[in-house]
Order: sequence, then structure tokens, then C-alpha cells
Amino acid sequence: MSVDMNSQGSDSNEEDYDPNCEEEEEDEDPGDIEDYYDGVANDVEQQGADAFDPEEYQFTCLTYKESESTLNEHMASLAATLKVSHSVAKLVLVSFHWQISEILERHKSNAAQLLVEARVQPTSSKHAMVHSSHHCAVCMQFVRKENLLSLACQHQFCRSCWEQHCTVLVKDGVGVGVSCMAQDCLLRTPEDFVFPLLPSEELKDKYRRYLFRDYVESHYQLQLCPGADCPMVIQVQEPKARRVQCNRCNEVFCFKCRQMYHAPTDCATIRKWLTKCADDSETANYISAHTKDCPKCNICIEKNGGCNHMVMRFLLFSADFCWMCLGDWKTHGSEYYECSRYKENPDIVNQSQQAQAREALKKYLFYFERWENHNKSLQLEAQTYQRIQEKIQERVMNNLGTWIDWQYLQNAAKLLAKCRYTLQYTYPYAYYMESGPRKKLFEYQQAQLEAEIENLSWKVERADSYDRGDLENQMHIAEQRRRTLLKDFHDT
Repeated sequence: MSVDMNSQGSDSNEEDYDPNCEEEEEDEDPGDIEDYYDGVANDVEQQGADAFDPEEYQFTCLTYKESESTLNEHMASLAATLKVSHSVAKLVLVSFHWQISEILERHKSNAAQLLVEARVQPTSSKHAMVHSSHHCAVCMQFVRKENLLSLACQHQFCRSCWEQHCTVLVKDGVGVGVSCMAQDCLLRTPEDFVFPLLPSEELKDKYRRYLFRDYVESHYQLQLCPGADCPMVIQVQEPKARRVQCNRCNEVFCFKCRQMYHAPTDCATIRKWLTKCADDSETANYISAHTKDCPKCNICIEKNGGCNHMVMRFLLFSADFCWMCLGDWKTHGSEYYECSRYKENPDIVNQSQQAQAREALKKYLFYFERWENHNKSLQLEAQTYQRIQEKIQERVMNNLGTWIDWQYLQNAAKLLAKCRYTLQYTYPYAYYMESGPRKKLFEYQQAQLEAEIENLSWKVERADSYDRGDLENQMHIAEQRRRTLLKDFHDT
């Protein structure tokens, strides 16, 4: 990559029923390349070698009607087995995350205890303590017996208090969580008990949405698509922290946590990392400047592409160096391992608290800078992708081949984004990883992947200088490095 020199730094109908209608839309990175997974893997695998893909994951996208049908099928089957109402069966399924085999085992061993644990039946001791009364325990008014309502716990309240209770909770977005009003009573309220108490159709529609949301979110094989205004549901056989993509809105996310896909980092670790980055936002801003000083002439330089190989050419001298560590690129092939690995101070535990705090900050900045750098490289390389598309269009218009002839250039840019995205998420993983042989192996594979990505980035930005075979060979090497790292370190 060449560099720019600057004097200063730059800084609904039922089919479309939407259970997520009140969720906020997440901002997309402006540099995203859409669908960079599509059509790339097969292109690489055609070159042979190991075709195993550690990210391969089977999932199905369901519409609202399809997912509701699936839920109702489970509910009807269980209701018949347990000999309970459909509403109670749903609450049992929610309590045990729709794991029917576990529910049936518990029912076989102790049917009464199953309903207690599902919070649809009280314990016998609590039930015995209830005394009959014609007074509502909330408003303390004398009420006719026919106007007193209660759950299986026999805690009696007047219809008016029940209506207010259910109305307030549903307006607050509560679905399955509507429960008995008695103090210390945790019994859940079946939906067929709540619906007649809601005063308007608008409120009933809200309650249906919240119930559907809660049913899906409690199901171990289902996830709501987090895309804005998207009613789709993702179904899998075995829930894992794997990449899934909605076929309606094209939202890509981790099935397990519904956040941005983050392999090889696990869900808990990426949450910690993103929270830390947000908490240390001012520190992050300090090192997020786009400019650095050339290590040879001290001129302020700015990155104008994703590649970290910097090239400066002047009349009297030239400089090839690494954007991250500012080291000489000529020896970088053998020292790349040192560039991506943080060197711990083995004696830091014996030093003062201030020294330990400085070391902790230094370590965080090391990993954050690399995390942030690869994120910016993704955005810059998205611009390269657009230029490649324009160049292909120009060649096709000038009868210099067809789209198929030049498709490999587009695939190379897509694969580069795919590999760099994985590389970006290796840095939170490494930051929280304990020192030891496994971390050394991880850092070695991380460094190998990083080296091949930079080679691929260099060639993609200069695609006209390399023949197709050379570029596709580099694609194959980079993808195999990526898959090897994920195979060894992507938690299941």
C-alpha cells in the first residue's frame, strides 16, 4: 500500500407479524461488504486440500406462521401427554426451554413436582394456608364470589384489580412474566386467563407479540432475527455460537447471543470486550487517529487502504514498513509473530500498583489498536471492492471478457474481508487468554493468518500486477490459515 502524506491527522398482516417491532435498529458499519461469505468458500475449495469448514452450520429461516406452527405442535403434543390445558403446557415448555425429552422424564418421575417447578401449581403447603374470603386482597373491598378470580394458588382478587394488573404489565412489555399478585407467590398466569382481562384489541395484539417473543426466546432451538422490523425466526438442531444469516433481511449474527458474529471469541468474552471498549472510550479515541509518523523521515502519514504494508518513495530515500509496529517490512516475514504478540512483563506482579495499572493499560491499548486497525482496514478494503466491481463493469462494457471471466477478482476481495473479519476477533480472544502453551499456539496461528491476509490484501489492491493463478493461490492459503485457527480455537 502507498500512503498519503498530510500536515495533520484526519480524523402488518399475519405473515409479516413482527415480534421485534419495538427493538432499535443497529447501525451497520459503512465499510461492510455484503454477503462476503457467499460464493467464496466453494471457489477456494475447488483448489483441493482440506475442504473442512469449522463454521459450517445448518439452520432454517422460518416465517411467523411457520414458527408459530412449530410451537403449537410441541404444545399440543405435550398438553395431551400431561393432561393439562394448552396454556399451561406452554408455560411448562417455557420453564424447561422446550426440551420435551427432559420434561417427559421429570413427568415420569414426579408429575406434581414438574408443575411446581414450572410455576403453574403451588406447593401443597402454600395451598393449605389459603383461607376463603369475599374480600379482594388488593383493594380490600367486599366482592361477590363470582367476581373473585384466582390461579391454582387460590389467591383471590377482584376482576377489576386483575384487569389493572394485567394491563399495566402488558403495557410494560411483559408476556409470559405476568404472575399472581399475592406477595411471594411466583405462579405464572396462563394466557387464557389473561386475554379476557385485557380491555382492548390493541392491548391483546401487544400481548400476543410479547408471548410469541417469550416463547421463541425460551426455545433452545430458535432465535428471533435481530434485524430491524424483521419477523423471521432462525431454527437450528443444536444451538451453538455460530454464524447464521436471515434470508429476508440478510442480517448476520451469532445464533447463541444474537450479537454480531464474533468467532473465534466466545459470547461471554466478546460482551466483556465490547463493554471494556465502551468504558474506555476516551482512551480508545486517543489511539484511534488515522495518522502516524513515518519511522524514517517523521512525516505524518495516513493509511489509504486496508493493507498494513506501507510504502513511501522519495527522490533520496524509500521506506517499506509495517503500519502497526512501524518495523522494517523486509524482515517482517520472519518477525510477524512478534508484531501480533503482546510481550508480558514477567516481573509485573512484584511491582507497585501504579506500575501494574500502567502495564494493564499498555496491554489493553496493544490489543485495542490492532482490533481497531483491522476494523478500519475492513472499511478501506470495502472501497477497494467497489473499485474492483467498477473495473469489472468497465471491462465487460469494453468487451474485454464477461462477468464470469473476472469474478475471481470480486471473490478475492470478498475472501479478504472474510479473513480480516475473523482476524479482528482474534484480538479480544487473545487479550483475555491466559498465558501458557495454548496461548503461544494461538498467537502463532494468529500471526500466520495475519501474514497471509496482508499478502492477500497487497495482491488484491494490485490485482492487475498478478495473474489469476497467483491470486487464487494466495486466497487458498489465507482461507486455510483461517480455517485452521477456527478449527483449533473456535469453541463449540
